[in-house]
Amino acid sequence: MANVPTPHINAPMGAFADTVLMPGDPMRAKMIAECFLENARMVNNVRGIHGYTGTWQGKPVSVMASGMGCPSIGIYSYELYRFYDVKSIIRLGSAGAIREDLRIRDLVLGMSTYSNSSYVDQFGFHGDNAPCADWDLLSRAMENAAKMNLHAHCGAIFTSEAFYGENEDVNALRKLNVLAVEMEASALYMNAAVTGKKALAICTISDHTVTGESLSAEERQESFSDMVRLGLSLV
Repeated sequence: MANVPTPHINAPMGAFADTVLMPGDPMRAKMIAECFLENARMVNNVRGIHGYTGTWQGKPVSVMASGMGCPSIGIYSYELYRFYDVKSIIRLGSAGAIREDLRIRDLVLGMSTYSNSSYVDQFGFHGDNAPCADWDLLSRAMENAAKMNLHAHCGAIFTSEAFYGENEDVNALRKLNVLAVEMEASALYMNAAVTGKKALAICTISDHTVTGESLSAEERQESFSDMVRLGLSLV
């Protein structure tokens, strides 16, 4: 294909499996490849964005970082969907709890996304966009989470353009029953919609907007293994 390699992914056609797990952090992508996959090989390292392909219980699967924010995941997910014919991307990341009943280390599965990002404006629809997860991935993830005895919640999440969002009205989002805030899902879901592919965001609650609790870097690393195992169960 003429568009492969892309400006951001230096891999040949066929280097990625149909399903790509996509954490934000390149080092977490490396950890997933080394600790969970068999026969993992690096297929991309442009700008330090680590991408690997291996197998999980005999099934091909890839993992590649997205970087932070909608513009970054927007680039990588678009190129994977459009040019490498990846069928499903599962975001694995952290989120801040908005709803009071969520606990640190709980898992949140984004059914749909609220957002203050302008990323969705480029697609030509001038009303209110509501990018959604793929139902097959979402329903299977909830079923698998129950079988794995994981504390998983399903509902709307909020994709913010700013990590330090001083003007965001979290109370308004809480009244709308929004579960948590993160920074990438809306762009991923929109790219999946426009390319006719599948997407799901699975996030671990790492901090809480109500209680002020948060996980340390080490605690995040230990807790996120549940999220990875749930993502891999969908391959």
